[in-house]
Amino acid sequence: MTEIRAAIFDIGGVLTHSPVTAIVTFTRDHGIADASRTRIFAGNDSAWSRFERSELSPAGFAKEFDVILSEEGGNATGEQFLAWFGKGFGQRPEMFAVVRALQGKVRLGAITNNVANENPDPTRVSGANVHGLFEVVIESAKVGLRKPEPAIYQMACDALSVPPHQAVFLDDMGVNLKGAQALGMATIKVDHTLSAIDELEALVGFPLPRP
Repeated sequence: MTEIRAAIFDIGGVLTHSPVTAIVTFTRDHGIADASRTRIFAGNDSAWSRFERSELSPAGFAKEFDVILSEEGGNATGEQFLAWFGKGFGQRPEMFAVVRALQGKVRLGAITNNVANENPDPTRVSGANVHGLFEVVIESAKVGLRKPEPAIYQMACDALSVPPHQAVFLDDMGVNLKGAQALGMATIKVDHTLSAIDELEALVGFPLPRP
């Protein structure tokens, strides 16, 4: 069995509750059709994906959001959506406890598809000080790459000085695991249960906490 020397975590949907689920709820609550939500958020060339790579500013994303709703209907503006999104989605304390249990035992990193944010506060990524938890935090909005592009996972492994085959990546979205798998990384899909902790424990070979 390959020794796991690094654990790399997604943030939204792993350390916090899922922003994807929350966005679905927001759009439906505001009369935005599923097709419009897909047009705004899905795919590598969507407004949201370009925003995550900092190819669009917040104002640029809000403008594209508004254009789509003007064509297809909905009861929100891009500015309203961004204000809502910036409030965060609540932490998953069981996953924070796992990260703390791994400190000093394996190298620790995070990769997040996030959006431009001028707030210098270290809690800006998730409402929690993830920079205090991880040795390396790779943000799509800063590096101009986003999951599932394999280069972003390689960037994290290089920063941790660990080859991909000795790293495990955890994410709540299967599509994001594929980019890591392409490099030979072990992957774990995180859901609302504790199964990911069980899988990670088996890989690292020492006990991890449960609530």
